[in-house]
Amino acid sequence: MADTREAIVRASRLPMSIIIVGVGNADFTDMQVLDGDDGVLRSPRGEPALRDIVQFVPFRELKNASPAALAKCVLAEVPKQVVEYYSHRELPPRGLGNPQEAGLGATP
Repeated sequence: MADTREAIVRASRLPMSIIIVGVGNADFTDMQVLDGDDGVLRSPRGEPALRDIVQFVPFRELKNASPAALAKCVLAEVPKQVVEYYSHRELPPRGLGNPQEAGLGATP
């Protein structure tokens, strides 16, 4: 668990998201800690994650749901995670202010 926390804190600076789906009836307390929804995840050395990049979903709570509901829950935090990455890097969205880049321009 310590190595996993360390790796997630380091990865929080990268353009990535981690999705964990808990299958079965195990105790997923550790996975909920990694999710960081209840506070900032910290490495064993106390270094905080730059941003929350983990989404944990216990499958048992969605096993009777539709595939669309499962996908919605699993992917719920990804848009926010992408925006936070670009914000921390101070990178503007592509195509902002340029309709041609955004694919909104007229085609020849």
